Amino acid sequence: MNTGDSFIVQGGHTLSGHLDPQGAKNEALQILCACLLTSEEITLENVPDILDIRHLIDLIAGLGVKVKKLNPNSYVFKADHVDLDYFGTAEFQSKAKKIRGSVMLLAPLLARFKKAVLPKPGGDKIGRRRLDTHFLGLQKLGAEFHFDENENQFLIKADALKGCYILMDEISVTGTANIVMAAVMAEGTTTIYNAACEPYIQQLCKMLNRMGAKIEGIGSNLLTITGVEKLGGTQHQLLPDMIEIGSFISLAAMTKSDITIRNAAVSELGIIPFIFERMGVQLKIENDHIHIPAQEEYEIQSFMDGSIMTIYDSPWPGFTPDLMSVILVMAIQAKGNVLIHQKMFESRLFFVDKLIDMGAQIILCDPHRAAVNGLNRKFPLKGIEMTSPDIRAGVALLIAALSAQGKSTIHSVHQIDRGYERIDERLNAIGAQIERK
Repeated sequence: MNTGDSFIVQGGHTLSGHLDPQGAKNEALQILCACLLTSEEITLENVPDILDIRHLIDLIAGLGVKVKKLNPNSYVFKADHVDLDYFGTAEFQSKAKKIRGSVMLLAPLLARFKKAVLPKPGGDKIGRRRLDTHFLGLQKLGAEFHFDENENQFLIKADALKGCYILMDEISVTGTANIVMAAVMAEGTTTIYNAACEPYIQQLCKMLNRMGAKIEGIGSNLLTITGVEKLGGTQHQLLPDMIEIGSFISLAAMTKSDITIRNAAVSELGIIPFIFERMGVQLKIENDHIHIPAQEEYEIQSFMDGSIMTIYDSPWPGFTPDLMSVILVMAIQAKGNVLIHQKMFESRLFFVDKLIDMGAQIILCDPHRAAVNGLNRKFPLKGIEMTSPDIRAGVALLIAALSAQGKSTIHSVHQIDRGYERIDERLNAIGAQIERK
């Protein structure tokens, strides 16, 4: 794989063809950590071949888990001999800091081995992302936390995890995943209220049940878990990535392209298709494929009383915050106006200055809100040089660059590689002109 960290994008080209979405990144982070809950083999299919997942697999392998790669997207994991001494090493700490998903190793290690060590996790710089929800839930189950200021790491132990009633203080996906993975091997019954219920949490719960766990209420925000002493192996296929699917819809609209997204697991997309239709995009569902026909114009709908459309993020089944960046970019060339209200993270909208430099008409009202005046293709965006600040903003800037006139240069594309598999190669195959340098 070419490891260049910049994209040179020649914009203004119409794309045409089909795209197959990768496996879901956010599901993969949870599922990979869950492999540590058993000493038996877990076979995973449709694992995305992206930077964040490679980092996590590398971290798991360092812990002594046997990793067999069947093909670029399929693996067998067997955690029968875990090296607990690897925790305290500088190598483990360095690798764990690279990826925020490493926080979900906490629960499986506590459940099976009664202790864990975790540095402050890394990940996107998109605002405050606290870990209180994880820690509070695990503490209620019986874990003890100590923060070592000298080493900048958390030391966690739990001689015995015991089921209890947990009312989560926020609807955290990774927090829910951690508490579920601890509760499945805790003594007695755990009730989790205000749990995240997005499809990836449902997938984790279904996989754990196949391994022998007893989880009821899957798909709701009230989970009841009866602890078991031991879990076994299983096979699991990951869902397609809904964030990549939404990104491709935005790309098709912005570039007037005719694109079919194949095998999109449409029934698992929730409100996402509806939000894109509100933005004026035509979607034709054919079996499990989404066909986006080329549109010269897409008009943002108004609310029934005629007021300006507001698109905002909220926990599932609301609209995912990970698609707010690509919705904002798509609004640039729409007909009409929209208020983008990014509620969940403080810094996710701070890339709009690059879009304004390209010719977009956007007013950044505050860290959470941006008003977009759609250009309706009367003025094309112009290519510029820019840097990707995080995964989602990175792909939004790439979409803007592909729709712009002339050449754009995007630096720090490792941020995009963290969440999108070979995005340059796959888009070039349907007519994009992206060179990695």
